[in-house]
Amino acid sequence: MELLLRVFEAYPVLIFAIILASITVVPYILYEKRKSNKVQAAIDKAKRLGLWEPVTIHPKVNRDICIGSGACVSACPEGKILGLVDNKSMTVCASECVGHGACARACPVGAIELVFGTERRGVDIPQVHPNFETNVKRLYIAGELGGMGLIRNSVTQGKEAVGYIKAALKETPYRTQGVIDILIVGAGPAGLSATLMAQKEGLNYITIEREEDVGGAILSYPRSKVVMTSPADLPLYGKVMKKEISKEELISLWGDISAKTGIKISTREAMISSEPKGDYFEVKTSGRTILTRYLLLSIGRRGAPRKLDVPGEKSPKVMYRLLEPERYANMRLLVVGGGDSALESAMALASQAGTQVTLSYRGDSFSRAKAPNRARLDAMVAEGKINVLYQSNVLKFQGDKVDISRGERIIQQEFDFAFVLAGGVAPNDFLKKAGVVVETKYGTR
Repeated sequence: MELLLRVFEAYPVLIFAIILASITVVPYILYEKRKSNKVQAAIDKAKRLGLWEPVTIHPKVNRDICIGSGACVSACPEGKILGLVDNKSMTVCASECVGHGACARACPVGAIELVFGTERRGVDIPQVHPNFETNVKRLYIAGELGGMGLIRNSVTQGKEAVGYIKAALKETPYRTQGVIDILIVGAGPAGLSATLMAQKEGLNYITIEREEDVGGAILSYPRSKVVMTSPADLPLYGKVMKKEISKEELISLWGDISAKTGIKISTREAMISSEPKGDYFEVKTSGRTILTRYLLLSIGRRGAPRKLDVPGEKSPKVMYRLLEPERYANMRLLVVGGGDSALESAMALASQAGTQVTLSYRGDSFSRAKAPNRARLDAMVAEGKINVLYQSNVLKFQGDKVDISRGERIIQQEFDFAFVLAGGVAPNDFLKKAGVVVETKYGTR
């Protein structure tokens, strides 16, 4: 004790610093360690549930230069995509990333970039330059087809792509009778935004849409599905400030925008082929031939619905989208798929009176679906409203019966209607015929 008193008398400042550190620094270190352990536990859980692997675009962290500011974690609108482990950022649930890009913008040292695919799971993405032009001169791509999800992102890309095209037209003024400035293919969020921008800039444009109505992929979503969760800014119209908009509200909004701005969209007209002809493209559609200087594709990634290729699939009882769940009350229903569309459709059907709903999925977890959908599904399964068959595959449809394999067992059950919602086949062949290079990304931009 006497020795300690002598040391304290000789080095009072040092002793005080040690005591202060033990009171402040040590608890802080322990607190940060507990937080780090919590994030690591969340990562381990995500790996067990199949949620750690990204589906498409996601943040890639360079931990060599990460300073652990946590700005990326705070900036993410989705939440729980990123976390800090040992004071370095790491992905937690990359499968839930929708490509906001807020994390990369928030990082003070540029340690984050958005990439597609992983080292073991590739994603096919068309080659698109920062100005949205592909390797084919004057052929541009905007929106989901280029790999970016989220309606707000598509809206932004549509108007930015037309801005680049407008600048290019100024540099090379060219007017030939019968040749328009730009053909916009697809009237989803990117195509609609591009059309508004083309009208605002006074371009000679044509917009075509293969469906009967504008809206793109949202037209195939179940009624009342929330389709937009972020405000968007549309040319000629202004900001859409509402944070959450259902499918019906958004379709109504598109109609209101079209009426107020006077834009023209030719529906039920599909693009068949395009061929460069010197300074312009000759594009054949389902109804005519269009000559255009610039071509903007905003057709989305779904393409044709993915089919099961099993006997009986052509039956009128087997469908590939659900529009009006209330029509199927008091019926035996099968939903096939593991993404958000499949889960949302199964839950919409299970909410109707008297339905018996089975959800069949080949995987062992719904890693591609968003967390709120998974949580709601779990609740409905616990209530006995939905029967989930994991690691199962449909073998054949025959009359009112369907055979489903599950391991070595074959289950046969009766059904009134089946909904195959296993995603869509990306229009890669269509792009390749147009000369666009489609690259398989393995964790790269």
